[in-house]
Amino acid sequence: MSGAGGRPGQQEASRPAGETAAGEQPAGAEGGAWVYLARCADGTLYAGWTTDTARRLAAHNAGRGAKYTRGRRPVALAYRERCADKNAALRREAALKKLRRPQKEALCRRWAAGQKNGAGR
Repeated sequence: MSGAGGRPGQQEASRPAGETAAGEQPAGAEGGAWVYLARCADGTLYAGWTTDTARRLAAHNAGRGAKYTRGRRPVALAYRERCADKNAALRREAALKKLRRPQKEALCRRWAAGQKNGAGR
């Protein structure tokens, strides 16, 4: 399946502990767990979970994400949903993967509409 793209508290080797590039949030700064759908360049949807969606999408686009997305870059966030904890995110990810494509597309459309109205974060 997919993972968070790193363990909480794990620092990138290229930066000293506590430092981030300009405009970046520290890893895990969003807090909690998130489940997401990423739209790949070929139009397919990839479901995963993370503690930091921006960092996870950057990993997918750098070729360090899931094997599925490596050959389907670039990927873009199509949907995300906050979950109570990792276990809830894993359960929701499994449920998303069982949905048929039209159901996933409907979720993405509703989420995108909410983003335009300033909701859905």
